[in-house]
Amino acid sequence: MDRQSLIKKFDKQAKKYNKRRNYGQAYKFRQRIFQEAKGKVLEVAIGSGLNFPFYSSDIELTGLDFSYEMLKTAQNAAKNYPFKTALIQKDVETVEFNENSFDTIVSSASLCAYKEPGNVLNSFQKWCKPEGKILMMEHGISKNKPLAWLQNSLDPLMLKVVGCHQNRNISEIIKKSDLKLIREERYLAGYLYLIWAKP
Repeated sequence: MDRQSLIKKFDKQAKKYNKRRNYGQAYKFRQRIFQEAKGKVLEVAIGSGLNFPFYSSDIELTGLDFSYEMLKTAQNAAKNYPFKTALIQKDVETVEFNENSFDTIVSSASLCAYKEPGNVLNSFQKWCKPEGKILMMEHGISKNKPLAWLQNSLDPLMLKVVGCHQNRNISEIIKKSDLKLIREERYLAGYLYLIWAKP
């Protein structure tokens, strides 16, 4: 799928995403991991700002997304939170930041949409300070064989409809990247991955 088509798909989903801010199946998992974000925080594919409720008041947040509509929704939501927020409309697969720019890098449900997810993780390695942390909540291939079969079967359709892969092996993508995996937790039949990593 070309990039402009993908951006349009996410533009159309902005309002739907925004409704998930204070409820939804993933809320407790977001809370579990993203409250650990500290210092200068980069959140890639920030979407409508679903992780805002979990950030401490003293962080400095840089939010990145290629969708104008998502960023517009996030900008409105940011007014309700005390931390400083700067939002940038760029594609994480092409954007450039200086090395060692951030104390924490946050990614949630974004590895499914990248052409080269391993390259994105290698960028995290460069952008994150050596003593920093990378926090991820991603969806991918399940541990449950019938569910995994369904994910594989539906992947082409879901990519076309919502713009993301359903069957990526998040664990393997991280192992093949330059990141150091600290901890991985799996939930919802192994479909949901919580990842703590560092450069």
